[in-house]
Amino acid sequence: MPKRFRLTRRMPIAMTEDGYRRLRTLATEAGLDEGELLSFLFEEFDRVIDADSFAHHLRRFNSELEARKR
Repeated sequence: MPKRFRLTRRMPIAMTEDGYRRLRTLATEAGLDEGELLSFLFEEFDRVIDADSFAHHLRRFNSELEARKR
């Protein structure tokens, strides 16, 4: 029996404009709203993310973060 889909948490988050634009695009393409898409991505994280590529891109993002904040 499938789990009932309930959105039980609300988080105030800050996103870059580029990140939010991509989130909206992906959600629209999938026929979901932004919260549903984020739930899917985090529930299925290990299945939809290439761990090696993710680690590399996360290190790059972190190294550029301070400069992007200015």
